[in-house]
Amino acid sequence: MRITANQKSTKTLADLYRAIDRQQAVTLTFVDTDGTETIRTVEPWELRTTKNGRIQLRAGCRLRGDARSFAVDQIKAYTLHRIGFVLERTEATSTTGHGIVVRSTAQLIARELGRDYLPTRRITRDQTDLAA
Repeated sequence: MRITANQKSTKTLADLYRAIDRQQAVTLTFVDTDGTETIRTVEPWELRTTKNGRIQLRAGCRLRGDARSFAVDQIKAYTLHRIGFVLERTEATSTTGHGIVVRSTAQLIARELGRDYLPTRRITRDQTDLAA
C-alpha cells in the first residue's frame, strides 16, 4: 500500500498511468464527498483534468460495476495489483446518445482539447470581460 501523503503527486500519477497502461486493477482508499473514507478496487481507464483544474481518475468500479470518477487529491492510499481487467468498458457516447468513433490520432487530440479547453458557452466579440 502506498500512502499518497508520503510521496509526491507525480509518483502517484506515474503509478496510476502505469496501471492504466498495463490494464491492472488498483485498490483505492479515498475520502468520499460526504467525508467518509471508502475503499474500492477499480480498473483505471484514464486520467483527466477537469475544467476547474482538478485531476480525476476515470475507472470502472468493481463494486458498482460501472464507470466512476475519483479526484486524485482525495486518494489517501492505493495498492497496485497484477490482476488484469475483468469489467467491460462502456462505449463513449455523445450528448445525443450516439457512439463516438475516433479514426485518427488528430481526431483524438482534437476531442481531448475540445473537452478540456473550449468554452462551455458561445463567446461573442462584445464580451469585454473575457479580454486579457
